[in-house]
Amino acid sequence: MASVRSAERLRAAEEVVAQLRTELDSTGVTLPSLRVDPVSLMSESATYPLVDLGRCNLDTALRLAAVLHEARR
Repeated sequence: MASVRSAERLRAAEEVVAQLRTELDSTGVTLPSLRVDPVSLMSESATYPLVDLGRCNLDTALRLAAVLHEARR
C-alpha cells in the first residue's frame, strides 16, 4: 500500500514539475536543476514531495525576477 501511495505522490509531483517547466519555458526562463526533491519523496509524513527549483546562474535569476515583476503588473 505504501508503494502505491509513493507512486501516486511521485506522479503528482512530476506533473507539477512538468507544468512549471512548460510555463517557465514559455517566458524564456530555464531552471536546469528543476526536479522533484528525492529526499522529500521518501518522507511518509509529507502529503506531497517538495519541488526543488535548483540552482541557476545570475542571468536566469534576473529573467525570473523580471517575469515575476511583469506578472504583478
